[in-house]
Amino acid sequence: MATIVDARGKACPQPVIDTKNAIKEQGTPVITMVDNDIARQNVEKMARQMGLNAESSEIDGGWRILIQPVSSDVLSAVMNDAGDALAGMLPDLDPVPCCTPAPAGPTVVVLSSSCMGTGDDTLGAALMKGFVYALTQLDEAPATVLLYNGGAKLSCEGADTVEDLKVLAQNGTEILTCGTCLNHYGLADKLAVGSVTNMYVIAETMANAGKVIRP
Repeated sequence: MATIVDARGKACPQPVIDTKNAIKEQGTPVITMVDNDIARQNVEKMARQMGLNAESSEIDGGWRILIQPVSSDVLSAVMNDAGDALAGMLPDLDPVPCCTPAPAGPTVVVLSSSCMGTGDDTLGAALMKGFVYALTQLDEAPATVLLYNGGAKLSCEGADTVEDLKVLAQNGTEILTCGTCLNHYGLADKLAVGSVTNMYVIAETMANAGKVIRP
């Protein structure tokens, strides 16, 4: 029996996230319905990146995407066959001691604007909202989110990103907003999530990061 995901009318990245969650939780065929071609392409791409088969068909007002899971038996057989074939191609070699790689530093997300990208601020604000929500859906939450300049507005009362930042905080992400920036925008008493920080801590956090993400 297939799991139905009705993502019609939902903005990016919600159709992809809803479909991905359904695939993970159910382990059965998933049918996702979308109402625009970009969403169809994104859902299909995500499924194929997960090694799944995705087929689309047009329906009234949109598309129906059927995603078929790979059974554990088939996957195991494929992996075993591939391993046996590879072993037969390799000469006998003495084992080589494995080197333990240096641990990577934490992932830090930097939000320096209330908009994502340039060109249209209304679109940019919508993209930023979608990006912050997408962070909550990652398999591993970032260690820290730094907010400064216009990005400081995202963690303040009234911002539609506050609830998603709170979810990140509940999942262990440290939310740090520049105090100088809050003062500049008259938002010193409006911080709704996380804590106030300073430029030294911002610089230190970025310097010690294994990966810095800037949307």
